[in-house]
Amino acid sequence: MANEHIIQFWKKSADKNHAAAKSLFRLGHYDMCLFCCHLAIEKYLKAYYIAQTGKLPPYIHDLNRIAESLSLPLTDEHITDLDTMTKFNVQGRYDDVKLRFYKTATKPYTKHYLEKTNQFILWLKKESQKKQKKK
Repeated sequence: MANEHIIQFWKKSADKNHAAAKSLFRLGHYDMCLFCCHLAIEKYLKAYYIAQTGKLPPYIHDLNRIAESLSLPLTDEHITDLDTMTKFNVQGRYDDVKLRFYKTATKPYTKHYLEKTNQFILWLKKESQKKQKKK
C-alpha cells in the first residue's frame, strides 16, 4: 500500500526529530530541542492524518489545527500544550524572535515541554492503535 510507505516515512522522520530533541536537551541546546519537539509532534500528527484520511496532510504547522482535523479526543491540556508548542516552530526559525525564545528556553522550561512531547507522542500512538483495532 502506497499510503503505508508514506505513513512510515513520516513516523521515521518524527522518530529522528524526537531523538534529536532528547540529544539537544542533554547538550543544553534548549531552543533547538523545543523546535525539534514541535517537528516530532507535527510529523506524528501528519502520519496519523494520512492513516485516518488516506490523503496527504495539509501544508500547515499549527499543531492544534492538524489535531482537530483528526477527531482526536483532545483534552483542554492537550489544546493548551499544542498551542504553546506550535509557537516553537516560528520561535526556533526566525532570527528576529530567536533571542527572546532563547531566553525563554531555560532548562526547566525545556524539560517540561520535552516531557509533554514524550507524553503526547505516547498518547497519540495509543490513539492510533485504537483506531487500527476498530478497522
